Amino acid sequence: MSAIIKFGTDGWRGRIAGDYTFASVRRCTQGFANFLLAKYDATEMERGVVVGYDKRFAAENFADAVSEVLAGNGIPALLCPTATPTPVISYNVVAHNALGAINLTASHNPPTDAGFKVRDEHGGAVDPDGLKVIESLIPESEAGAHRIPLEQAKAIGLVTIIDPKAVYLEHLKDLIDVQPIKDAGLKIVVDPMWGNGAGWFTEILAGGKTEVLEVHNRRNPIFPEMKRPEPIPPNVDAGLAYAKKVRADAVLITDGDADRVGFGDENGEFVDQLRVYGLLALYLLKVRGERGPIVKTLSTTSMLDKLGKKYNVPVYNTGVGFKYVAPKMLEVDAMIGGEESGGYAFRGNVPERDGILAGLYLLDFMVKTGHTPTQLLADLFAEVGGAHYYERVDTSFPNEKRPAAKKRMDAANPKTIAGLKVVSIDRIDGYKFNMEDGGWLLVRFSGTEPIIRVYCETMKKELVHRILQEGLEIAGLA
Repeated sequence: MSAIIKFGTDGWRGRIAGDYTFASVRRCTQGFANFLLAKYDATEMERGVVVGYDKRFAAENFADAVSEVLAGNGIPALLCPTATPTPVISYNVVAHNALGAINLTASHNPPTDAGFKVRDEHGGAVDPDGLKVIESLIPESEAGAHRIPLEQAKAIGLVTIIDPKAVYLEHLKDLIDVQPIKDAGLKIVVDPMWGNGAGWFTEILAGGKTEVLEVHNRRNPIFPEMKRPEPIPPNVDAGLAYAKKVRADAVLITDGDADRVGFGDENGEFVDQLRVYGLLALYLLKVRGERGPIVKTLSTTSMLDKLGKKYNVPVYNTGVGFKYVAPKMLEVDAMIGGEESGGYAFRGNVPERDGILAGLYLLDFMVKTGHTPTQLLADLFAEVGGAHYYERVDTSFPNEKRPAAKKRMDAANPKTIAGLKVVSIDRIDGYKFNMEDGGWLLVRFSGTEPIIRVYCETMKKELVHRILQEGLEIAGLA
């Protein structure tokens, strides 16, 4: 029986050689091809689809399989020649006026997994309704996938190898002047987590006084020294330890496909991703003088609401995942959009997370202000009324138990959490309990893995672990 393919928060992910097989990838590609053939006129098919991949096991072979199926449907595949960051793949959709992209990546998942992401003609995530249509068009077996062998497809022009790097680097010049960063004489440690971000900051910042030192910058699909290529502790600990050893001024950490960024300060301490989102928004508002809406998932920081109020810009909350963020950014012409996982997108770029651009903006913030990361955080807290504290707990949770857990959460109606009054409950995506001090607790099922996530943010540092514990109890996990 063929595997059932369901698109989660950001595409479809599965266990390599389990449900994620060449047959499944071909079926998935055929579903996307059917979606495009129904959406666009035959004359538009020549625009093609960008195909990219990460550094996981056999990713390049899965990309070849995707290209064969696209070719079999008369849709040209614009194939990246090597593992390429997700934001670069997405920008190439726009640069080549393509119909969309297929990206073979499991992002931050464990090394056993691989993934399949689709992007629209804007380079952003396909909206939830579109994903449902794609799912419905996936054939039940591999026999329903049309194919032309790769070399034959290349010979007739239905598979073309592109240079995705050059157009992206040229595009960066419109978004940021990196010369001041090159001239600043900073020492930057970059941890690409064995993934697609390796070499990019080194190349972009070469030729000046600033020194870039990389760790974990080779291909190794078992991801040594970390559980997974996700830029949060404990996965970042080895890179941060190296930064302490060399006395780096800052640490940039990109996840497996380089669409997310993690940040470490001058002491080699991790700066959590909610604080990073606050820093990026403040940089755009205060240093660059930009104005425009902020789009955020409900799982990220309330500091953005405070900045929005102070600088008179609207703030929009969405469900978790860029399938919600990207369409909203396009709708409102957002200045910035982002989520709790460390993914941030910017106006002027594609509506897609970009760990490379976000990292450059953080360095530019340091250079333009002359402040260290800890001083930038102090600036942020001064803007929003004090320090905000965030924590998240992930717990394995089999999918078959979700219905019972959902029923329990639907009935949950706590009056207080950690002694704080619950003033409202938001069920946009999961169960968010907003508390009287402006803090919040969120319980939600992951859209990409069989786990439950419990998150909280509060200005009361002493209550963080108590809030999380009560969240686990509400979810029936403690």
